[in-house]
Amino acid sequence: MKLYELAANYVELMNMADEMDSEAIVDTLEAIRDEIELKAENIAKLIRNLEADARAIREEEKRLNEKRTAIENKVKRLKAYLFEQLEHAGIQRIKRPTITVYIQDNPPSVDVVDMSVIPEEFLKHKVEVDKKSILERIKSGEQIPGVELKREKGVRIR
Repeated sequence: MKLYELAANYVELMNMADEMDSEAIVDTLEAIRDEIELKAENIAKLIRNLEADARAIREEEKRLNEKRTAIENKVKRLKAYLFEQLEHAGIQRIKRPTITVYIQDNPPSVDVVDMSVIPEEFLKHKVEVDKKSILERIKSGEQIPGVELKREKGVRIR
């Protein structure tokens, strides 16, 4: 039986407690509770395994990201090296049977040399809410418009 079915049966039985024999209902409730606890234990173990999988994947992502960054940096260095050597030799184009290498002008780009004199219309501003500061102020009794304090329940597994 599934956990949600067991929980529904448990609640239904609790509601019918007045109508049934007390010893029979206690035994039935205990049996259902034991099954619920077993299901909850197994689900908690599954959660722990999935959390471990997620941690391992996160670590692998970090490792692969570092490896990708190292490879991308190597590509940049090799391109710069190739560019310098071709420029030094005065060679603009190399055509081989399997690959063509050439130097071309890149599209124009903007280099910011003094941020303080750039007109406001070209500046982007990201607005973020400082939720930690708001929470501290609300806890100290201050009223802050536009927010409300909420408290939720969650499952903790030890």
